[in-house]
Amino acid sequence: MNFAGKTAVSTGAASGMGLLFAQNFADLCGNVVLCDVNEEVLNEKVSEINAKGKGHAIGIRCDVRNYAQVCAAVEKAAEVFGSIDVMANFAGGAAIRMQKVDKEQYPEFPDVPIEVYDWGLDVNLKGPFYFAHAVLRQMRKQNSGLIINIGSIAGMEGDQYSMEYPTAKAGLMFGLTKSIAQFGSKYNIRCVCVSPGPVLTRENMANMRTLLGRAADPQEIIDLCLFIASEKGQFINGENIMIDGGRNAFNRG
Repeated sequence: MNFAGKTAVSTGAASGMGLLFAQNFADLCGNVVLCDVNEEVLNEKVSEINAKGKGHAIGIRCDVRNYAQVCAAVEKAAEVFGSIDVMANFAGGAAIRMQKVDKEQYPEFPDVPIEVYDWGLDVNLKGPFYFAHAVLRQMRKQNSGLIINIGSIAGMEGDQYSMEYPTAKAGLMFGLTKSIAQFGSKYNIRCVCVSPGPVLTRENMANMRTLLGRAADPQEIIDLCLFIASEKGQFINGENIMIDGGRNAFNRG
């Protein structure tokens, strides 16, 4: 794979899989635009990528919940690199965990302050929706592009406590991905959702069961994203691809 002359925007890119995707894309000679709210760490990671001398990186502080910031990030990416070939929506996470909700104080779904769930819906669903709305103007103009959404096994399984997370992920996996693919077809724009099962981005993920008896290494998820973005993955469109070690295939009886 070689992404020379191509540009990818990655959200949640100061850490985790958003960062790993940007690092890999740059290692394959591509330009990368890293978006995150953590500007200090973001700038460090951008410097590390540029120090390698393979691809070129810039960092943009962006809260995916803020449409004006999303539009500014897209405009800056296009201004610096001339095109946006891949938009990868990695920013996200379960609000209960990210907002450090005390489960003893708020034991069940109706007890959790609605503001917690608002945060989760905004980051996990509205963020990718905002970026799609903004980036599709640029992709339409250049008559090409790929949007990669990141779903989750949670979108298939549900969660009786952290309800906003599977709700948002199911929206990405089916409604948003298919809708973007339908719109983009006349402009040579594709949209694909990659939906992981347990991934070793956190230690406790190793405790989630899969048919293969393990959680995924983050690189396995990124390798699939890179394949979809490469010349070899050009016929994949409008689809949700589970990469979950067979967790969704469990006999639930």
